[in-house]
Amino acid sequence: MNEDVRNIVLGVLATGVSASLGWLARTYLWRRGLRRKQAFFGLPSGSECLLVVNRMAGSERSVHATDVSALLELSALVMDCGARPRIVQHDTARQGLGEIAEFCIGGPYSNRRMAAHLPNLLPGLTMNVEQEPSEDRGMLTVAGESYRPEWGVTEYVVLARLTRGKGVRPVFLLCGQAAVTNQAAARHLARHHRELAGKYGTDGSFALLLKVVNSQAYGPDVVELVADVTRAALSAPSAAPAAPAAT
Repeated sequence: MNEDVRNIVLGVLATGVSASLGWLARTYLWRRGLRRKQAFFGLPSGSECLLVVNRMAGSERSVHATDVSALLELSALVMDCGARPRIVQHDTARQGLGEIAEFCIGGPYSNRRMAAHLPNLLPGLTMNVEQEPSEDRGMLTVAGESYRPEWGVTEYVVLARLTRGKGVRPVFLLCGQAAVTNQAAARHLARHHRELAGKYGTDGSFALLLKVVNSQAYGPDVVELVADVTRAALSAPSAAPAAPAAT
């Protein structure tokens, strides 16, 4: 074998080895990212996930088209993890906490399961479900602050991940003042789950208050973080002091 042929053979071998090492490195990084994503969402390969959907205002069985879009975005996340989504209506969900991962969509006025989750999982946060006065409809209150919607201009949503111990599957709450805010929370979760996992870990709980800006023009795409309300939302409100007994 002359010198030129030997150099060609060595070059081909070096290229093959480099390509193989590159492929192995990319595969390793992809698998590590997938495992971290599965751990954050509580969705190991082959597992099942519960997607609890609310009803459209004024209807007992219909789902708002924007909430359907939120479901599609969450379903894509679930399937990316190699898991199976199971969609159920809010009033037919009969599932304990921590057995399988859950995404619960909508405010307590349109989602009975959310109405049960809030006082149980986020006792320091409330959403007003009364129709009157109209300016207080859907108002969120946490940490002594109230957040009223200005429909189509400024609306709020709580995005929370809650667990009850290591190894227990998480519950994700997307509790918004309007359907567009629910979709905004789903999109925010899809876009930022790596940063959230990095900040809170794959076993940690969090509750974020997000603001959807000018939804009538931008839909669910312009979202701002108002505050991390985890500590206040997870803490039960202090009981009011008892009135002194009459003498």
